[in-house]
Amino acid sequence: MIAKTAEEGAGFHGPSIDEFFPPVLFELAGIPVTRIHLIQFLAVIGIVLIFGLGTRRMTLVPGRFQSVVEMGLDFVRINVAEDLLGKKDGQRFLPILTTIFFMVLFMNITGIIPFLNIAGTSIIAVPLLLAVISYVTFIYAGIKKSPKGFFKNALFPSGVPPVVYILVTPLEFISTFIIRPVTLTLRLLMNMMVGHLMLVLFFAATQFFLLDLGGWWSALAAGTLAFGFVFTVFEILVAVLQAFVFTILTAVYIQLAVAEEH
Repeated sequence: MIAKTAEEGAGFHGPSIDEFFPPVLFELAGIPVTRIHLIQFLAVIGIVLIFGLGTRRMTLVPGRFQSVVEMGLDFVRINVAEDLLGKKDGQRFLPILTTIFFMVLFMNITGIIPFLNIAGTSIIAVPLLLAVISYVTFIYAGIKKSPKGFFKNALFPSGVPPVVYILVTPLEFISTFIIRPVTLTLRLLMNMMVGHLMLVLFFAATQFFLLDLGGWWSALAAGTLAFGFVFTVFEILVAVLQAFVFTILTAVYIQLAVAEEH
């Protein structure tokens, strides 16, 4: 019945990978800018405005806005930086951990904001950039802590018979210096891509059942619309969770780098 109706003029157009390759709107200094790039710019502007206004005139007895900003900053400081790295190293790496958390969060949350409707992290540039920053910070922390022993400890763990290093060292190299940035990138990217595709699927199906087919098919439109709203709430949870996971994994890698043996 659906196929027949579609042949008669109505058609269902589901989401596709082309969603993540929008047409170029204009060029900025020779660099092509798409709709997703504009969303990324807006997310960065939002971060600057919120934290700029929230910390511009801080008072001993904070107002509501300052309290919200401080709660966000304290969340990263207490639950990520100091909890995993301790007081000293936590304060040392707090700026980069805070930046990563809120950049991922704001980029993710654009996926459920009306008229934006796609996450800034749903194309590989941002997840890859943040993964590289996390990776470089991990290497820096390890070399700073143990200039001569960092790579030795990472590739030749203690307590392993020398002959076993033939197998262990290549595996340690791949898992520590290759897999980590790759998994950081792909975990964030895939979650945001799939989330966007699912939301588009639900709401496109709602439009199809309601406007194109009509009649008793409208009952299905109510179902897909309900699923769309439920999944929107779920996407908010995923946006926050992925920001937390990315940040906490970065902190774990730094913690392993600054440990006496890793």
